[in-house]
Amino acid sequence: MDINYSYLDENVGRIKSKIAAAAKRANRQESEITLMSAVKSATAEEINYIHKALGINDIGENRVQQLLERWDKLDKEGLRVHFIGSLQTNKVKHIIDKVYMIHSLDSERLAAEIDKQAKKHGIIANVLVEINSGGEENKGGIAYEDAEGFCLDLARFENIRLCGFMTMAPRCENKEDYFAYFGKTRETAEYIWKNVLGRADKPIISMGMSESYEEAIECGAGMVRVGRSMFAKE
Repeated sequence: MDINYSYLDENVGRIKSKIAAAAKRANRQESEITLMSAVKSATAEEINYIHKALGINDIGENRVQQLLERWDKLDKEGLRVHFIGSLQTNKVKHIIDKVYMIHSLDSERLAAEIDKQAKKHGIIANVLVEINSGGEENKGGIAYEDAEGFCLDLARFENIRLCGFMTMAPRCENKEDYFAYFGKTRETAEYIWKNVLGRADKPIISMGMSESYEEAIECGAGMVRVGRSMFAKE
């Protein structure tokens, strides 16, 4: 029996229109922004549909067990799987050869384990350093003041490639409040990238979710992680 995925067509179309509008407001090109599907609430069939039919090539997994359970069901041709949730060191070995990028690097211990497991597989692990933009105790991430030293320390890990930064802003009742968190994260990321690390390219800046991706784009996000509003059936 064919499943009607018209809700996905409509949701993805709406999201892409909002991305285009936000990019225009910020005098940016829509092509600068990668739409990642945060797939915690999705089925493997829904993931395959948005990938093959709607052209979404980047998906973000929050949980190691869920990633492993549906791994064999995914149509992986052209698909980039990112790990965007909190990652325990003892789980790294299960995903290191499956993910395109790890977004939640926030400790030297985790960096050492990623480097160790990547070395075992003969690969270079792409990572983003997670910034705790709201200073929230219940969230992972590096404090702004510690990010510079942390990024410098990563240079000693031969099998890690630092690609940029990620943040999860606090949930804001007033959407205007997101600008402060996202703006400071972008400024911090760009300063470290250019002035501390001496990099001439641009860092990936992953920020913004279903409730905040438009504000994140206006603040310079190059990647947004949208889940709930993509898979909603109403």
